[in-house]
Amino acid sequence: MSELRHHKIGLKDEDVLSMYETMLMARMIDERMWLLNRAGKIPFVISCQGQEAAQVGAAMALNNEIDYVLPYYRDLGVVLHFGMTAKDIMLSAFAKAEDPNSGGRQMPGHFGQKKNRIVTGSSPVTTQVPHAVGFGLAAKMKNEDFVAFTTFGEGSSNQGDFHEGINFASVHDLPVIFMCENNKYAISVPLDKQLNIEKVSDRAVGYGIYGDSVDGNDPLAVYEAISHARERARIGEGPSLIETVSYRLTPHSSDDDDSTYRAREEVEAAKKIDSIHTFGSYLKETGILSEEKEEEIRAKLRREIDEATDYAEKAPYAEPESMMNHVYGEE
Repeated sequence: MSELRHHKIGLKDEDVLSMYETMLMARMIDERMWLLNRAGKIPFVISCQGQEAAQVGAAMALNNEIDYVLPYYRDLGVVLHFGMTAKDIMLSAFAKAEDPNSGGRQMPGHFGQKKNRIVTGSSPVTTQVPHAVGFGLAAKMKNEDFVAFTTFGEGSSNQGDFHEGINFASVHDLPVIFMCENNKYAISVPLDKQLNIEKVSDRAVGYGIYGDSVDGNDPLAVYEAISHARERARIGEGPSLIETVSYRLTPHSSDDDDSTYRAREEVEAAKKIDSIHTFGSYLKETGILSEEKEEEIRAKLRREIDEATDYAEKAPYAEPESMMNHVYGEE
């Protein structure tokens, strides 16, 4: 029997099963948040659906004991792998005091958790890119072995923060991985109105760094690309720009009506190559996953998400007296 694809890139059967479970958890949490939003229980959702393979494949290629991640607002799969829980995510969705990201002070998607090296993001898009470069500079100055990993959408690759950050990282050969999650739409603006090049990774050559584009619906391809980029960074070969190409299956956010700018047929066609189904099929074909095992995983995740939802809904909001905490310097 020929060697299985995931074995060729150094992953065991239990690794790819864990990869699938994290992808599925991200999808199921996201679906639950949409239901809560439509029921009027939470105010906002910004979705990861369609991008789970890229997020989890990449996160598993990093070292979640030493590396730092600077995610963008869709990166539920990344932060789950790096240690956030369903309860953490739901506390954020309900804006409760125990929310680890901001104590209920920010909208969902502003991930940050110091203990798991998830660096807090801010509301303006792409600011996480120069922040990641700062972490890369720290690694080089301190002669430490960690890598900084940051993500952003293809629309962000047109922002000044992207160009300034990537140029600085290039000039100083910093251990930073820039991963563009190209989901074809910057809110309502399609790819052909954003870029006049074939691939976002084509921009790497302008900065003299390594670039590559991979199928964002294939977590194994993403794992391999990010593993390679991490090794390059670790041995002093500098930053990489990796583009993962997928499709955003939901509207931009719960406040968006995507029917005004894209056809239903286009979205339905994308659902046929949804990574939750295609990667699940791969695992079934290789005998790693069965229908019974899949239902067992789904049932376990449903229980976990149910418990997280119930806990977060009943949890207290922040006390009004804490409103000015962390705003001004304190003695």
